[in-house]
Amino acid sequence: MASNEATKKADAARGPKRGTAPVAPQRPTPPARPAPKRVGPVEFLGEVRDEARKVTWPTRKETTVTTIMVFIMVVVASLFFVAVDQVMRFGVGLILGIGA
Repeated sequence: MASNEATKKADAARGPKRGTAPVAPQRPTPPARPAPKRVGPVEFLGEVRDEARKVTWPTRKETTVTTIMVFIMVVVASLFFVAVDQVMRFGVGLILGIGA
C-alpha cells in the first residue's frame, strides 16, 4: 500500500502486482435494438393462425408409425435396464457375500 505520492508513482511504474490478472479490454456495446412492435390480442391470434397454416403437419400414417416406434424403443430400453440391473444385483451380491 502506497503511503505517499512518490511511492504511488513508483508502484505505477513497476506495472501490475504479481498474481493479479490482466484487465480484459472492454468490448464495445452493441447498438440497442428497437423495441418490438406491440400488437393487440386479436392481431396476435391472427398471426398465430397464419403461422400454424405454414406448418407441415404429419400424416396419420406418419404419426402412427412414429408412435409405434416410440413404444418399441421404450420396451427395448426397459429390457436393457432390467438386464443391467440384474447383472449389477448379482455382482454386488457376490462382492458382499449376500448371494447364494
